[in-house]
Amino acid sequence: MRADAARRREAIITQARHIFAERGGDVALEAIAAASGVGIATLYRNFPSREDLIAAVVDDMVQQILDAVEEAKTEAVEDAAAAWETLLTRLLDLELGALTDGLGVQARPASNVARGGGSDAASPLARIQQPALDALDELVAVLQDAKAVRGGLRGLDVIVALATITRPQAAPIREAAPEVRAQLAEAYLAWTRTG
Repeated sequence: MRADAARRREAIITQARHIFAERGGDVALEAIAAASGVGIATLYRNFPSREDLIAAVVDDMVQQILDAVEEAKTEAVEDAAAAWETLLTRLLDLELGALTDGLGVQARPASNVARGGGSDAASPLARIQQPALDALDELVAVLQDAKAVRGGLRGLDVIVALATITRPQAAPIREAAPEVRAQLAEAYLAWTRTG
C-alpha cells in the first residue's frame, strides 16, 4: 500500500473511532468520510462495509492495548507499580467506554464462549479482542507476582472497569462534575493495589 493510501486509511480509522465513540455505531459513513477528509468512495474502497470498518476500529484499539501492555512489561522490570499506573493511564486515554458504547460492541471475549457463555463460536470481533485480553492477563499475573497488583484481578476485569469509568455522560452531568472521571480512575488505581 502506498504511503498516502496508508495515511488515508489510518485517518479513516482514527476519525471513525472518535465519531463512533461520540455518536454511536450507526452514524452515517458519509460523516466519517467527511471528517477523514476523503470521499465516500474512498472510504468504501478501504472498508467495503460498516462491519469491515468497525472491525478495523476494534483491531486498532486492540493494537493500542497490546502496545501499552508491551511497554508496561518492559517498565515492570524496573518498577512494577509505576508500570501499572502508566498502563492504566494509557488505557484510560483510549476511552474504551465511549467506544464500546458507541459501537454497541456485540463481541464477547472468546474465553466466555469457551466457559459456556453462549454459542459454540466466538464472534469475529471477540476473536479480534482476545489477544489483548490474553496479553493483559499475562501482564497482570507478572504484576501480581511483583505485589504491585491485588490478587484475583483479570485482564477482562481491568477492561470492564476502565470502560465503565470512561463511559460517556450527558453534557450537563459532565459539566456539573468534571473531576469525577479522574477521581474514579484514582480510586480504581488505589483499589487494584490493595488486598
